[in-house]
Amino acid sequence: MIGVVDGADVRAGRYLDNLDVSLDGDLERQFGWRGAKAHISLLANGGGQPNNVAETLQGYDNIEVGSHGVRLFEAWIEQDLADGRASVLAGLYDVNSEFYSTEASDLLMSPPFGIGSELAATGPNGPSIFPSTSLAVRVQIGATDGLHARFAAVNAKASAIGDDGGIDTTLDDGALYLAEIGWSGPVRVAIGGWRYGNAQEDIRDLDPFGDPVLTDAQGAYLVAEGTLYEAEDKPTVRAFARLGASDGDTTDFKGGWQAGLRVDSVFHSRPDSAFSIGVDQGFLSDKARANALDAGTQFGEAESGVEITYADTFGPLTIQPDLQWIHNPGGDRDRDAIVTAGLRVILTLK
Repeated sequence: MIGVVDGADVRAGRYLDNLDVSLDGDLERQFGWRGAKAHISLLANGGGQPNNVAETLQGYDNIEVGSHGVRLFEAWIEQDLADGRASVLAGLYDVNSEFYSTEASDLLMSPPFGIGSELAATGPNGPSIFPSTSLAVRVQIGATDGLHARFAAVNAKASAIGDDGGIDTTLDDGALYLAEIGWSGPVRVAIGGWRYGNAQEDIRDLDPFGDPVLTDAQGAYLVAEGTLYEAEDKPTVRAFARLGASDGDTTDFKGGWQAGLRVDSVFHSRPDSAFSIGVDQGFLSDKARANALDAGTQFGEAESGVEITYADTFGPLTIQPDLQWIHNPGGDRDRDAIVTAGLRVILTLK
């Protein structure tokens, strides 16, 4: 349950649900396929749409979907190469599982802490992230501990079984290419970039026939995270920071940043307790602001938010209350800041 509790004419909550069923297989153990493993994940999403009340640009609950239903989220095989020094993966693949991600931000519910809005808002149906993925090939060189690089080519049109038309195999919309180079140690640092192979529609400029001009959609990002404090029988404190930028021609966002802290084992008597706070800003492009002005709305420089959340586990149940403050909701600088509150209950069965 999550909704707006202050700052809006309408104060209302909505119920959301998300069922995730996953199967992982060691293909070497099961079939003798040396160095291969498989992963399959199904999603079922329902409930309301709380952002219809808040009317933010970036959303504030990362399990809200535009279309309810059951989807085949991921289905891939990964082949180990060079005794763990490289691997190749192929199939339906969630880009955000490896690219533009930080583990220290994964407790936060607001979508920008999963992947930057300047990338999340691209593509004909969004990139290959929750809740719809697309066919991809990903190559990784180097171990995750130490220096590594990964590259991916992903169908630009995200569509899986459960979406209209099912899995898209035509590649009519071209591909999204991603690259990331990083180093993992006491601190993890990574720099990445992305670009669509086919030009995308400009959000403002038109050609002489009145159709959107086609332009290159591309961007880059930098992520960092690390442990600030760790001691036996004491809370562990981790921090993260991310910065992203894009062309600003094909989406409403020209960039953004997120930063925050995660504290695990907050209480000595509750080892599974966790607390997190995060701050984010999604910077609006000049063209998005001009479009809004044409429609009679004054956009601010950015839509910004602060989130505070706490989670604790009791057997198979995790209880997570959440509080968010959102400035310039919907990008509208004349709207009051809103406050949202929610409670997430997670049942985990293995």
